[in-house]
Amino acid sequence: MTPPQQNPEGAIDVELSEEIAEGVYANLAMIAHSNSEFILDFIRLMPGVPKAKVKARIILTPEHAKRLLEALRENISRFEEAYGGINEPNEFRFPAGGFGGPVGQA
Repeated sequence: MTPPQQNPEGAIDVELSEEIAEGVYANLAMIAHSNSEFILDFIRLMPGVPKAKVKARIILTPEHAKRLLEALRENISRFEEAYGGINEPNEFRFPAGGFGGPVGQA
């Protein structure tokens, strides 16, 4: 893979492989930090499965974490202007045994 190169206009060419472009579904994120980095674990929690799997881990400097926070705020604001407010749950609890629904059988 070729590293991103800055073109004359100051923009950066970003390469996106097909595998990465497909994306990974996550319905839970956990965040930890030290004095020098933030660690974001994106997790998929499936109904009836007691074990969740980390699908991606992103490690950021504190400065990049703050930029990400601001970018998310800006994009959520744009989204809500276009599509209406996003509902916020009153409270979130980790479900015991996944989502607690019936367990499927094969």
